[in-house]
Amino acid sequence: MKNVIFDCDNTYGVADCDVDDGLTLIYLIGNKDVNLLGVTTTYGNNKVEVVYPNTLKMVKELKVEKLPVLEGGKNPQDLDNKASEYLAEMANKYKGKLSILATGSLTNLYGAYLKDNTFFDKIKEIVLMGGITEPLIFAKRQMDELNFSCDPIATYTVLTKGKNVSVITGNNCLKVLVTREDYERELNDYSNPIVPYIKEKVDYWFDYNLDKFGIDGTYNWDVTAASYLMRPEFFKDNKYKMKLSVEDLRRGFLNVDEDNNCVLNLPTIDNEELYNKDIYDTWKNVEI
Repeated sequence: MKNVIFDCDNTYGVADCDVDDGLTLIYLIGNKDVNLLGVTTTYGNNKVEVVYPNTLKMVKELKVEKLPVLEGGKNPQDLDNKASEYLAEMANKYKGKLSILATGSLTNLYGAYLKDNTFFDKIKEIVLMGGITEPLIFAKRQMDELNFSCDPIATYTVLTKGKNVSVITGNNCLKVLVTREDYERELNDYSNPIVPYIKEKVDYWFDYNLDKFGIDGTYNWDVTAASYLMRPEFFKDNKYKMKLSVEDLRRGFLNVDEDNNCVLNLPTIDNEELYNKDIYDTWKNVEI
């Protein structure tokens, strides 16, 4: 059983916004090996003023109202907030036994460190979704990095001071396309209430990707990070020496260099079949 805090920019169900953080929350709730201690909200996909109430609404819809949801920083300067306070508190309570999954800007984690400069020493592991090691080409278009670049100073601090940090990069997420065909086949039992709940909010995302990028599918960006946290056996670990700078992180760039200031693990999906099956099965475990 892993003790997990999920730090995210959840816009599940918000018009024209990403659904990945919400699907990740569903995955964590459906995973019997997760002791989900709370959700701390940050900005990225949208403003915290949208993300926080949206996450409260989702928690209520999923009938896990007792799950703590904390409002995080509104911008890179807003470091003294309820989310960072909660992170610091839980790091002390679960010293050496706390896993953090973060899929948006990293302002809250930086805020926790400023409250307690031993914060990262108390964390068992950190799994992040973000960063690029080369240009991110998505459907023949170069895409901007959207997580690490939100708050490069916070990102630099987390990556260089964090212990046992794994990063699911945008480049590595592109290995597995979630096809509409697979999605429709796996989520076809409407007698299970979670199925229509997912489909009602996610169907449009396939249309969005087809219209905007010309691809008939999507990628499990944030869910991949959760999958690695809970099922590392489906992945191959790849540890790299990195020479990071705040300037490079303004575009989310992770510079692999022997002249390094940190070592990061950049896992890649190794067993696509089991990875996909686990995600769908875990989603369908959720009872609402």
